[in-house]
Amino acid sequence: MHLDGIEGRVAVVTGGARGIGRRMVERFRDLGARTAALDLDPEPFEGVLEVEVDVRDEASVDAAFATVERELGAPELVVLNAGVLYKSPIEQHSLEEWRRVLDVNLTGPFLCARRVLGGMRAAGYGRLVIVGSSAGVNGAGAAPPPLPAYAASKAGAMALAKSIALEYAEHGVTANAIAPTLIDTGMLATLETDFRSAIPVGRYGRPDEVADLAVYLCSAHSGYITGEVVDINGGYLID
Repeated sequence: MHLDGIEGRVAVVTGGARGIGRRMVERFRDLGARTAALDLDPEPFEGVLEVEVDVRDEASVDAAFATVERELGAPELVVLNAGVLYKSPIEQHSLEEWRRVLDVNLTGPFLCARRVLGGMRAAGYGRLVIVGSSAGVNGAGAAPPPLPAYAASKAGAMALAKSIALEYAEHGVTANAIAPTLIDTGMLATLETDFRSAIPVGRYGRPDEVADLAVYLCSAHSGYITGEVVDINGGYLID
């Protein structure tokens, strides 16, 4: 795969140690970006800056991005991928878990975006992608287990991307969200049900496919795309 506008730029992925995030990191690295993987529990990468971060904590976010700036330069291509899933009917949903999910999935993208957007505005260039979910569109639908906090957090994160897009378009910064569903990762395994029969293309998505979409939205080819929520779900949700 070749994409213009990646090589030599500083790329950052939160939740970059494993799963979809790890494939995003590898894609950026292999395309020649100076790449950082931010994660609560970093894992070794070849040719990648690994930085520990708790996206819920303002000081941790500031310190992590300061490390990126010191070691690689100002972030130009940023994918906010860190997220958690929690299943529970709303009547049994604890306030503690509600707050944890929203802190990671919504406050985390807010803190990270706020930290990098000033530098992008000053440079007159930037690409920001927030990883949402189709659960943020349809509340997770009738088939999956109840995901009230997850659905609410992802809806908010996708709306955040739209708001950023409107505010920063004049500064050469694009902001988009992607909405994966039923991707073959560890998070999917927690649902304990096989949903492949409900997917028109007849299979689960691959982490590589989500990574390719995110990296494309960070490339020079996507300069006229901003404020969008791009579905990637094999036809599971067509809206």
